[in-house]
Parts: sequence; structure tokens; C-alpha cells
Amino acid sequence: MPLKKRDYTPAARGPLNGLRVLDLSRLFAGNVLTQVLGDFGAEVIKVEPPEGDTLRAWQTNGVSTHWKIYSRNKQSLALDLRKPEAIELLRKLVPTAHLLVESFRPGVLEKMGLAPDLLLKLNPKLVVTRISGWGQDGPYAQRPGFGTVIEGMSGFASFNGFADREPVLPPMYLADGVAGLYGASAVMIALREVEHNGGAGQVIDLPLLDPLFAILSPQAANYRLTGKVKPRTGSRSTNSAPRNVYRCQDGKYVALSGSTQGMAERLLRAIGRPELNDDPRFRTNAARVKHSEELDAIIGEFIRRHTQAENVTFFEKAEVTVGPIYDVAQILEDPHFIQREIVADYPDPETTTLPMHHVVPRLAGTPGSIRHRAPDLGEHSRSILAELGLDEAACVRLIADKVVFEPAGRK
Repeated sequence: MPLKKRDYTPAARGPLNGLRVLDLSRLFAGNVLTQVLGDFGAEVIKVEPPEGDTLRAWQTNGVSTHWKIYSRNKQSLALDLRKPEAIELLRKLVPTAHLLVESFRPGVLEKMGLAPDLLLKLNPKLVVTRISGWGQDGPYAQRPGFGTVIEGMSGFASFNGFADREPVLPPMYLADGVAGLYGASAVMIALREVEHNGGAGQVIDLPLLDPLFAILSPQAANYRLTGKVKPRTGSRSTNSAPRNVYRCQDGKYVALSGSTQGMAERLLRAIGRPELNDDPRFRTNAARVKHSEELDAIIGEFIRRHTQAENVTFFEKAEVTVGPIYDVAQILEDPHFIQREIVADYPDPETTTLPMHHVVPRLAGTPGSIRHRAPDLGEHSRSILAELGLDEAACVRLIADKVVFEPAGRK
């Protein structure tokens, strides 16, 4: 099927059209979750505190890039939830929603008078997603749960990096991102139970810890079977060889994987060392893993004699899996990224256009879209309150009493 031009139009409907989401979350995981839903047509109402979501404060050259990307396709309702009137407004919104997402520390929602059982009384079909660091129960439930700590305790950092150096945390929001994506899946599972099976709403307990641990391969099983903890091996794999990052003649790098027997054999023939396929050290995958340092030295010596571009061309012709190590500057110039519009240059009032990842995944029949920019703080406060039946005078009073907030300068 030929690639369709990506849709940027505000009118694009999306398969989740009609799904209303109340997003009370802060920081990254919740915003990823609701960004995915918003990209596919859900109406996401971001309920923000007076100072705004924390992502607004994460800026580059004065531009809130995180906020603009992960809160696209959302509306902003700014409420001071420390005030009873704001809580009451939120209660009035609950019956209109299909999903509520929050990321307070366990117990805070209950103290606010919004315990899940009360929310489900207001709306028996509501799905309540509770994001936290460690889960809603357990010995660590009340500990602060930022992704950095989770990435350490999950086991990820212990085997990330090189054996002769300290464990390495990811340079991005790995735990939050994985939880957000798992959360989007969990939400759709729970909503199918409601909409297709006639079931009741329910609570989703979504810690950062569990999803990250779930993707770290069978570490627990391997340890139980061998009694050995997976070591840090840099870019090598403990499951297949060759697999590594190699330096090229021009100082750039390529990533190479010969993870099948046929691929490994083709690789050795391509670099002019076919005899190594009969060498007991490299004849099987298990042998290659055991002697990966020696194998990497042989492959690395060949790659160092050629530039990155030459290596990519050579190994692709030999049908060996290889790719250049890109930085973001190279990504923005790569023809594959450009043709498939993996990066969207979306119109932005502060920067003219702002590059951001496009909608993932691609649906051929009912694709998602970037319909509108991330909202200003409280941009939709009045329109959402009007929908609840509040007249202009009531809105003005709530804004004057600092229960509700709207963009500065609006009258």
C-alpha cells in the first residue's frame, strides 16, 4: 500500500473520536499516555494547577518543547484543586468522561475527595488510571517515584554500560515513556471491557516500575537457572555475536548485528575471512558469544579501514545488517525520515515550526493526526465550564476568586 501524506488538518477525526479523557497527571508518563490517545482523536482535557503542568517549565532557549510535543491535541482547564469549588467542578466533569488519568502520590486522590470508589459512583463506566512510581500498595508505595530511581531499582542500570565503569542510567525518560505506552494499551483494554462486553469501569494501577521490568528480557528466569547476574557488556549482547558498535575511519560509528547463523557466516565471508566459519571459536553462536572480544577485534579492524558511508554501502550489498549511528542532525537530513515524515514540522507561534515525532503507530484506514498545537495554560477553561452550564458571570467570578485560571491578558 502506498504511503499516504500525513494529515495535519484540525478536522481529522481519528478512530478515538468521542472518547473524553480527564488528564490530571503531571510530568511525563501521563502526558505520553494521553498524547497517544489524543493523536488518535480522543478529546483530552488537561486539568492543570495554577502554575501549569511541570512539563511547561522544561524549556530549551525559552521554549517549552516537552510540553508542546507531549500535550499536542489537548485542551487545558486550569483549576486550583486545593479549593472545594474546583473539586466540585471536577466532579461535574467526571460523568461526561470515559477515562481519568492521575499521577499523584498514592492516597492524595482520596484526600482530595476524589477516591476511585467515589468517582465510579459518579460514573460507573469510568476507567481510572493511577500512575505512580511503585504502585498503589506495597512497602514502597509512599516513596517518591521518579523515573531515575525506577531505572536504577528495576535492574536496567545494573546491566547498562561497560563492565569496568559505573552503571549507566538512560539519557531520556525511559521508565516514564514505557509506562505511558503500556498505559495507553491498558486503557484501551479496560475501555473494550466497558464498551464491547458491557462491563463496569475499573481502576488501572500503573506504576513506572512494573512496565520497565517487564521489557528487560528474562533476567529473573536466567538468574534462577544459572545463579549468575547479567553483567554489563557495553554494546555487546550476551545472546548473540557479533553485535556491537564499531568505529569507522572518519571517526563515525556503525551498529552491526550478525544475530543469525547465516548472517554471521555472510559477514565473515564479506570481510575476506571465510575460514573463520570453520574456526571452533566462531563456528556457532554460542562459541562466538564466548569469543566475542576476539571476533570484534577482527571485524573492527576491517571497519576501521573504511568511512561510515563506505561501511554501510559495503555491508548492505553483502546483505549484512548494519546501520550508521546517527545524531539528531543526521536524522533530520536522512531521506527515509523525510519521505516517511517520521518527524513532523508542525506550525508553532513561537518558533514558526517545531519538529516533533509524528503519530505512532500508522493506521492505514483510520490514521491519527496532529490536529492542533499544545494549549496555553487555561486556554479552554471558559469553554469547558460553559459546557457544564456555567454562565459568563459564574465564569468571571470563579476566575476572580482564583478557582479557575485562563491565559493572561484575556478578558
